[in-house]
Amino acid sequence: MFYKLVTRMRIITYIALLTLTFSFAQEKDKALQKSNDFVYEGNTLVNDDFIAGEKEYRKALSKKPSNTKGAFNLGNAYYETGNFDEALLRHIEASNLATTKAEKHKAFHNIGNTLMQKKMCKEAVEAFKSALRNNPTDEETRYNLVVAKECAEEQQKNEDKNKDKDKKDKDKEDEKKDEKEKKDDENKKDENKDDGDKDKKEGDDKKDENGKPKDEKDNKKDGKPDNKKKPQQPQPGKLSPQQVKNLLEAMANEEKKVQAKINAKKAKGKKVKAEKDW
Repeated sequence: MFYKLVTRMRIITYIALLTLTFSFAQEKDKALQKSNDFVYEGNTLVNDDFIAGEKEYRKALSKKPSNTKGAFNLGNAYYETGNFDEALLRHIEASNLATTKAEKHKAFHNIGNTLMQKKMCKEAVEAFKSALRNNPTDEETRYNLVVAKECAEEQQKNEDKNKDKDKKDKDKEDEKKDEKEKKDDENKKDENKDDGDKDKKEGDDKKDENGKPKDEKDNKKDGKPDNKKKPQQPQPGKLSPQQVKNLLEAMANEEKKVQAKINAKKAKGKKVKAEKDW
């Protein structure tokens, strides 16, 4: 009896879970269906009234954020109006929401087209490659990949040329800068040389033909005393103090010699008393 009761409870629980799951799935399907309806409405309006069509696509995503069709069609609408930035964002969103290879292929294909419009050829090549991984048989995607590769190669060549040009321009600029610095150094040397020559000339102007400073001569002319001590020059007919001193010393020496001779003569004429022998 107890076993039957437990079994009956399990069956009831299982049925309840199935009912809830089915109800949730129905609600989910209803949300998806409603979202698809908004997408369909947007498709009918977007060509004639972009704002109205955009509004319906946004309703679709609001009702079912994971609806790939809503993001994909909104991205196409932006692409057609030339709003490539928004188009790229919506197509990337669609690629992330995609659950099947077909959806991923379409999303990456449109990402590649949008990147080509933005002149991002190298990135477009990778997008078309991703599209072909999900659908290798699509000839349109393959053709677009070839065009994108050619565009990327051309851009790379132009980029290399620009780099070479920038390098040459920089080298020329550096060369001009070096020349300017060299010229400035030469001018500076010339200025220093001119200053030296000027100082030398000014110094030469201050000297006479004998190389002596003119200041002394000018000072004498101006009646200014010469600070530099010079030996006194004897005037004609007049002895200098040093000459007088020398003469006096010479006279004194002669007097000593004369007196010595006189004393010697006196001593010679005087009798000398001999000492006694003991």
